[in-house]
Amino acid sequence: MNQSALLRPDWTPATVALMVLGFMVFWPLGLAMLAYILFGEKFQNFKRQANRKADTAFAWCRTNSYSTSGSTGNVAFDDWRKAELERLDEERRRLDEMRAEFDTYARELRRAKDQEEFDRFMRDRQQVKTADQSGPTQGFTGN
Repeated sequence: MNQSALLRPDWTPATVALMVLGFMVFWPLGLAMLAYILFGEKFQNFKRQANRKADTAFAWCRTNSYSTSGSTGNVAFDDWRKAELERLDEERRRLDEMRAEFDTYARELRRAKDQEEFDRFMRDRQQVKTADQSGPTQGFTGN
């Protein structure tokens, strides 16, 4: 760790000032700064160890994961698995095509509905305009 850093887990003037300012503004901030000063180096070691353990666990998972390219040694099973995976891929393609067709249908249905609502609005608006122009205007007479 770089010991020349301004904010390090130690009793430096900057960290003490931030702790006091934190207590003055909002006490949990001051408490968090105090915890950083007292236990900051331990948190770094804890983080480093936790990351190392997680990397080890995920590396194990990656090496033991399901792989479609690997062979089990049983030719009949490998052929069956390959055929099933191809069938599932074909089924997925069919479902994707059906979803795309339905999305297109739903989009056209919404467009038609919107067009019908817009046409109705324009008809109603035109009727209001013609009614206003043909009839006498009744306004406030001032009485």
